Amino acid sequence: MLSQHTIQVIKSTVPVLEIHGEAITRHFYETMFNAHPELLNIFNHANQKQGRQQAALANMVYTAALHIDNLSSILPAVKQVAHKHRSLGIVPEQYAIVGTYLLQAIQDVLGDAATDEIITAWREAYSVIADVFIGLEQDMYIEAGNQSGGWEGFRTFKVAKKVQESKVITSFYLVPEDGLPIASYEPGQYISIRLQPEGQTYTQIRQYSLSDAPGKPYYRISVKREHAVMERPDGVISTYLHDHIAEGSLVELSAPAGDFTLKMEDDRPVVLLSGGVGLTPMISMLNTLADLDDNRSITFIHASSNGQSHAFRDHVNLLAERNHNLKAYYCYTRPAASDRENDYFHKDGYLDAAWLRQVIDELDATYYLCGPVSFMRAAYAELEDIGVAADNIHYEFFGPKASLSPSPKSV
Repeated sequence: MLSQHTIQVIKSTVPVLEIHGEAITRHFYETMFNAHPELLNIFNHANQKQGRQQAALANMVYTAALHIDNLSSILPAVKQVAHKHRSLGIVPEQYAIVGTYLLQAIQDVLGDAATDEIITAWREAYSVIADVFIGLEQDMYIEAGNQSGGWEGFRTFKVAKKVQESKVITSFYLVPEDGLPIASYEPGQYISIRLQPEGQTYTQIRQYSLSDAPGKPYYRISVKREHAVMERPDGVISTYLHDHIAEGSLVELSAPAGDFTLKMEDDRPVVLLSGGVGLTPMISMLNTLADLDDNRSITFIHASSNGQSHAFRDHVNLLAERNHNLKAYYCYTRPAASDRENDYFHKDGYLDAAWLRQVIDELDATYYLCGPVSFMRAAYAELEDIGVAADNIHYEFFGPKASLSPSPKSV
C-alpha cells in the first residue's frame, strides 16, 4: 500500500505528465533499447517508429498517476495490457528493467523539477503497479498452460492452407506441428505470431485476430498486406507473410488472448461494425453466432474501399441468406464501376449517423467496433450521435491502445 504522502506527491505530477508524458516515454524507449537491445525481440518496431507505443505508454503513466489513489478503477485497462503482455511473453524480470529506465527518463526530461521526493514516490508507485501487472500476467500464464490444448510461451504451427480473401487480405490456416489438440478461445481474441524474416536482426512479434469460430482443429488469421503510405513503409511482417510464408511453412504462436470478446450472456441484438481488416474479429463473432443458431438479431456493417479490398463478402452474404435474423450492409468509400453494376454495396462514401440510423433496427443493442483508429473514432462519434450509450460500445485496437473520445487523455 502507498502512503498518503506518496499518493499526494504522485498526484502533484499529473499536470507535468500531461505536458511532458510523450517526451518522457520517447526518451525511455531510446535509452532502454540502447542498454537492452534484446528487448527489440519483443516490441513492435513499426509502432515504435510511428510513435504509437510511446503515446500509449504516456497515456498509461498519466492515467496511473491520475488514479493512484484508486488503481482498481483502471483495472480493465490494466487487464487489457496484461493480455497483450502474456501473448508477447513478457516476464517479471523485465519489469525491473522498465522501472529503471522509466525513472531515469523522468529525471532526464524534467531535470531539476524531478526532485528526490518525486523520484522516490514514483519508485514506490511503480513497484506497486508492476506487482499488479506481474500478478495478473502470472495467472494468465497458468491459465493458458493448464487449459485443454493450452501451452505457455510459443508453440510451432504449420500453415495447412493459404487462401486469398481479397486483393489485400490473405487467410492462413494454422495447425500444430505436434498434432496435439489446440486451446479453444473466445470469439474476438487474437494470437501472437513470432517470426524472424531473412535479413532481420531481431525476431518480430505481431498480434492477429482469429477470424473463424472456435472449436475448429485450426486457427485462422486473415492478414492485410500493409502497403507504404506517405512516410510509413511497407509492413515488414504482413509483407513477409504474404510473400514468403506458404503452405507447409512453420511459424510460432502464443496461445489465444484478449478481452475484446463476444458477450454470449447478453441476449440483446448484436451490431458488428468494422472497417478494412477490422472485420476479422467480427467474422469470428458472426461465425460463432451462426454455428450456435443464435436467434438474436444481428446487423453486420462493413466499410471498405471497394469490392476488390472487401474480404469475406460472399461468405457473409451466404450466412445472411441462411439466417433470417442476420442483415448485412456494406459501405464503399471508392467503389469501382463493377461494384455499382453488381450492387455489391449499400452506401457510397463514408458512414454517417443518418445512414446508420436507417440500417440499425434497434438502438438498444450490443455494439462491437474494430478497424483503423481514424475509422473507429468517426464510427464511435456517429453511434453516439444516434443515441447509442457508450457502455454498449465495445472496441478493439490493432496495436497500442488509443482513445476514441475527444479527450486526448481518456482511458
